[in-house]
Amino acid sequence: MNRIHLIAWAGAFVPFMAIDLVWLGIVARDFYAGQLGTLMAPKPRWAVAIGFYAAYCAGVVLFAVMPGIAEGSVLRSVVLGAALGALAYGTYDLTNLATLRGWPPLLSVVDIVWGTTLTATAAGLSHLAVRSFG
Repeated sequence: MNRIHLIAWAGAFVPFMAIDLVWLGIVARDFYAGQLGTLMAPKPRWAVAIGFYAAYCAGVVLFAVMPGIAEGSVLRSVVLGAALGALAYGTYDLTNLATLRGWPPLLSVVDIVWGTTLTATAAGLSHLAVRSFG
């Protein structure tokens, strides 16, 4: 991993994790708890969560940020980030909706919109971090 990739990864990881923690822990906490009920763990498994954020942000860099950097277009990074977010969160939520008894359809809709928005935002911020510090 070279310096640019590290800046891009950190530029995605830090805001992605911070924004998602505010969303899940404050803004939408009651919504997720109400939708998931007893499926929701009483406390997050932080090692697993951080592992997800680290790996997912590597994917954001690979599939959204670096193509945008190559084209010199932050908009390209944002659009590719949105597509990746819709695909990744859609895969998770629609699989759960298709296979789990009682999975709430509203949760899937909200979570897909959230994942699309968050991934697009992280990709754009990562691109800007590379422009500023790369």
